[in-house]
Amino acid sequence: MSGLVVGATGITGGNLAQYLVASGWTVYGLSRRAERTGGVIPVAADLLDADSTATALKSLPITHVFYCTWTQRDNEKDNVEANGAMMNNLFAALDPERLEHVSLVTGTKQYLGSFEAYGSGRVETPFRESAERVPGPNFYYTLEDIMRDVAERYGIAWNVHRPHTVIGYAPGNIMNMGTTLAVYATICRETGKAFTFPGSQEQWHYLTDLTDALLLARQMEWAALAPGAANQAFNTVNGDVFRWRRLWHEIGGYFGVEVADCPDTPRPLASQMAGVEDTWRTIAQTHGLIEPDVTKLASWWHTDGDLGRTQECVNDINKCRNFGFHAHRETRSVFFDLFDRLAAERIIPPIRA
Repeated sequence: MSGLVVGATGITGGNLAQYLVASGWTVYGLSRRAERTGGVIPVAADLLDADSTATALKSLPITHVFYCTWTQRDNEKDNVEANGAMMNNLFAALDPERLEHVSLVTGTKQYLGSFEAYGSGRVETPFRESAERVPGPNFYYTLEDIMRDVAERYGIAWNVHRPHTVIGYAPGNIMNMGTTLAVYATICRETGKAFTFPGSQEQWHYLTDLTDALLLARQMEWAALAPGAANQAFNTVNGDVFRWRRLWHEIGGYFGVEVADCPDTPRPLASQMAGVEDTWRTIAQTHGLIEPDVTKLASWWHTDGDLGRTQECVNDINKCRNFGFHAHRETRSVFFDLFDRLAAERIIPPIRA
């Protein structure tokens, strides 16, 4: 089997590409700056450039497409235009007669609304795949509509995967809550600051869930190969639920830092960590870390967005279970496994003396 992972350097695409290689696939990894890693065949293309995309994909024997990328613009109208163009250019460059299956990764903005209308949907939890779309433009909906139109026109099987916040190892990808929290906890430990939850009281107290990047990869491969799972959308989360008020203390204990009570009003990381660049540079030099530029590791605004929500976010996964996918992960272990690897790779200092 020959798979094209679109967005192969991201947290979702990178973990998927490595998983597929380990499972025996021939994997082509498409990104703007192609890198050969772990058996993935690099393909360099800018999806916003139709000619570049056509040239890069010409004659490649692709049977399965795994679409794991997106681009952000200043407003949702432009998000819709740019992301729609990227997917259209991709399909225009591929041979539809050869394609057997297309997978698309979107997420919980399916239920929460776009960046501009975030939280406006107020869809009942747990989120179910059958929920109606939130009114207004949303590039997730645009990507799904384009994919389904092409798939139905040429008789190609498809799936949509809707993870919550994805946690996993992804060097070079800063929109990663797991790495951001590891960097934040490290700074707290090294400076003696309290590990203070940056988000809302609702996120502190409400139930929620998350998605392990490798569990998402497993679900994507399963759906691409299981005949009965074709042409369906599936939520993708670990299978457990938790409250941040407990997990935050567990993460703090893991790093050996003082955990502060949740403030009455949010204290965003973007504010807490303002001007921390020199502090991290000193930490990196002291511990011999491989990346002294904290802006290449942590994305404060991205984690603030996740933890600042004022509504409950829990996903129903009965549908994928009913179709035969039963893999699960304990979310606490997902974080701790990531922290261990970040320390082993010298991205953060050793966690235990």
